[in-house]
Amino acid sequence: MACNETLANGIREIIRSFSEEFTEKKMFGGLSFLYKGKMTVGIIKEELVVRIVSEKEQAMLDFPYVRPMDFTKRPMKEFIYVSEEGLKTEEQLVQWITLGLEHAKSKLK
Repeated sequence: MACNETLANGIREIIRSFSEEFTEKKMFGGLSFLYKGKMTVGIIKEELVVRIVSEKEQAMLDFPYVRPMDFTKRPMKEFIYVSEEGLKTEEQLVQWITLGLEHAKSKLK
């Protein structure tokens, strides 16, 4: 599997503290973490992939370490990549996971 295992283990550790139950699934050639079947965050190689509610997407793209997910050579709606610079602290990773969980819950309504 082509993903950063250190990052995957960090995500696993953090989601244990959430009351929600997550599952893991191989997706996009990497690893994704899902809530009730909806993707929250994932890892492709060294980058974090985050699902973002559309209302927050542009604000997140303003960060220098965030870019649109262009896995298909075109930006995908509500998907962003976060480089290692945006993952330096546990707090940052918690924030990204929380945003991904917010997106998943919005799709379950």
